[in-house]
Amino acid sequence: MPAESLRPERNSGRTLVTLCTYNERENISRLIPLILEALPAADVLVVDDNSPDGTADLAREMGRSDPRILLLLRMKKEGLGAATLAGLCHAIDLGYEFVLNMDADFSHHPRHLQAIRNCMSVADVGIGSRYIPGGAIVGWSLKRHVMSQGINIYSRILLGLRTGDCSGAFRCYRISKLREIDFNRFRSRGYAFQEEMLYRCQRVGCRLTETPIVFEDRVVGQSKINVKEIVRALRDLFLLGLDRLRDTPVKVGG
Repeated sequence: MPAESLRPERNSGRTLVTLCTYNERENISRLIPLILEALPAADVLVVDDNSPDGTADLAREMGRSDPRILLLLRMKKEGLGAATLAGLCHAIDLGYEFVLNMDADFSHHPRHLQAIRNCMSVADVGIGSRYIPGGAIVGWSLKRHVMSQGINIYSRILLGLRTGDCSGAFRCYRISKLREIDFNRFRSRGYAFQEEMLYRCQRVGCRLTETPIVFEDRVVGQSKINVKEIVRALRDLFLLGLDRLRDTPVKVGG
């Protein structure tokens, strides 16, 4: 895989953009060039769960013509959280300074990348937020709006989170702070991962900030979320809330 040829020292001070994919071949062919146009000094890592549509093959082919495009191929589908975690750990191992995670289906548009990356001048975690002034969601039904707002309220109550958008995946992290987190303690490997990630960041004293984004529902492909995943996420957050009651007080960042 192209990612294995990188040396960590080359990446000091650099940003890695991670895309977790499963059957996103058609999307990444258009998305990756826009990412590199928005952040030309960054690298892009496709974390693919062995997609049957050939997503990994396309990423590998794109990487042959542009060394900024990397592939981390996982041999089985283990959930979005597990794939995201693999991408974060890869960024740590390769010595990047920042890692910026985004969805691969154009719901996170590359036009917001620079603003999220700029958050690193004042914070350790920069969140592309749908729920602060200037943020918005396009293409959702009332049911999805209610579900999303509900999970954010649920997370803030159980985990003591202080951000407006706790469930979005469009974020940039400072690698030096990620090194302080024990990833072996993570409960979630599915859709509760995003909330748990903020909780873990908050506990090691990360400074969190939000910048508005417009979230647009995917045009190509199908959403991977289902009722089973939602129930699992609610369970994971509840159990994490119980862990919080037993843990030491949260370390508050500056």
